[in-house]
Amino acid sequence: MTFSEGGGFEGGRVETSRGGRGAAVGGGVGLVGIAVFLIAQFTGVDLSGVVGGAQGGGAAEEVGAVGDCTVEEANTNRECRLSATVQSLDAYWAAALPAAGVEFVAPGVRAFQDSVGTGCGQASASTGPFYCPPDQKIYMDLRFFDLLQSQFGASGGELAEMYVTAHEYGHHIQTVTGVMDRADRQGTGATSDSVRVELQADCYAGVWAGTAASTVDPDTGVTFLEPITDAQLADALSAAEAVGDDHIQAQSGGGVNPHTWTHGSSEQRQRWFTTGYNERDMAACDTFAATDL
Repeated sequence: MTFSEGGGFEGGRVETSRGGRGAAVGGGVGLVGIAVFLIAQFTGVDLSGVVGGAQGGGAAEEVGAVGDCTVEEANTNRECRLSATVQSLDAYWAAALPAAGVEFVAPGVRAFQDSVGTGCGQASASTGPFYCPPDQKIYMDLRFFDLLQSQFGASGGELAEMYVTAHEYGHHIQTVTGVMDRADRQGTGATSDSVRVELQADCYAGVWAGTAASTVDPDTGVTFLEPITDAQLADALSAAEAVGDDHIQAQSGGGVNPHTWTHGSSEQRQRWFTTGYNERDMAACDTFAATDL
């Protein structure tokens, strides 16, 4: 994925922080720990089971912000890429939501290391990227992408990273549209509301990706992104495959049990991202009305 020449990205949109090193949620960064935070990483739901592991004994958080970024920096530096991606998402949803009769409110975004205090409690890096509904903020430890590639076989690539960001942003859209409040997010299973919430966020990520090369940055007058190539799209689909419940269960050494799913299978996640990408309309993402997930 390549940001367009002639663009540029103002700083201050994304916070940064480094916290003291607390105990890792789920137990370190071995295979079991990675499986725990991958299962939790696209949460957007009750974090009580995964947040709260980093406690006491660490230094206070050092809070800053991602500064101004050039196009070259957005294409090569993860913090700048996150900032540029968020600004692209802002521009898309600031137009799409009012068109659907919903007021747009931008989410907060923080890139953190080690641990972070949130409206959902204290989280460690092993929680993975997540969205916290109470404070309407996305939290991401950007080192997650290396583990996603090295431990769970994702191909990597810039669009794969953007997909994760766009998915978490999708949970914010669900918060402002009321989906989070209406859904029964306690259940499990391949057709549960928990899975429908996650697949809708995947679809919203696809909608953004499908429109990003035609969405104009209001600050520069150029499109945010160049057209997505087949190879870049394959990277995003590889990431969606890597975070499927069935893939995670298989990688963890256990059997695949659809009755315990909370996020959807690899096939479901890829298919709903593709639906959004092809349809380019949030109305196509009503997973709650779908009889075939």
